[in-house]
Amino acid sequence: MVEIKTDASLEAMRASGRVVAEALAAVRAAAAPGVTLTALDRTAREVLRGAGAGSPFLGYRPEWAPVPFPAVICTSVNDAVVHGIPDGYRLRDGDLVSVDCGAVLDGWAGDAAISFTVGRARPADTRLIDTAYEALDAGVAAAVVGNRVGDIAHAIGRVCRAAGYGIPDGFGGHGIGRRMHEDPGVPNEGRPGRGMPLRHGMVLAIEPMLVAGGGDDHVTAEDGWTVRTRDGSRAAHVEHTVAITEDGPRVLTAR
Repeated sequence: MVEIKTDASLEAMRASGRVVAEALAAVRAAAAPGVTLTALDRTAREVLRGAGAGSPFLGYRPEWAPVPFPAVICTSVNDAVVHGIPDGYRLRDGDLVSVDCGAVLDGWAGDAAISFTVGRARPADTRLIDTAYEALDAGVAAAVVGNRVGDIAHAIGRVCRAAGYGIPDGFGGHGIGRRMHEDPGVPNEGRPGRGMPLRHGMVLAIEPMLVAGGGDDHVTAEDGWTVRTRDGSRAAHVEHTVAITEDGPRVLTAR
């Protein structure tokens, strides 16, 4: 069931979205060679605490997970696509990092992700990250009243495939509101004109994931959470929480 949010609810979700944006900005600023992933998690926790917000990630345990998620951010490095658990790994010059973060404020959730390079960037990584953001922009642009979920999926997939990148099977965006994951699902590839119609008041987390090697296959690490590319190539993951409105898409997790 899809919940249609009131305009007042969208304003409340914008507040939680700002917290997510600030946490991601703080993590990005703190990321440098030698910094541990657990230190980045502490940085995000401080932002959430300061805003009086909770984390929808911490303690989250879907049916397939062997243990509850132990952090407030996901840190996916190099060949990790999503769901990386922050640990004692120290960032190195040239690492490609994707950070996913959520916040719950006054009962409303926000969810967003960024990808960036630590230190000196490889040209191939810069292209991958730039394309991920291009795909996100295309997905957001398609999130308009009168379109369908398939139009968002098609817009994202077209950008990714045209650049020669893979799209991990079975992963994509989702509805969001009182809970982090709500209906409908938002695939990262699909046919235009198909799927649920988009209405004013729907809120979606749109999140392209790209695999540099061009394949769609992935494997889950021994921790039961981290998803890695099967071919070992690098990946990028970006995301925004977006409201569908009569005035066009509204990005609720913009800084």
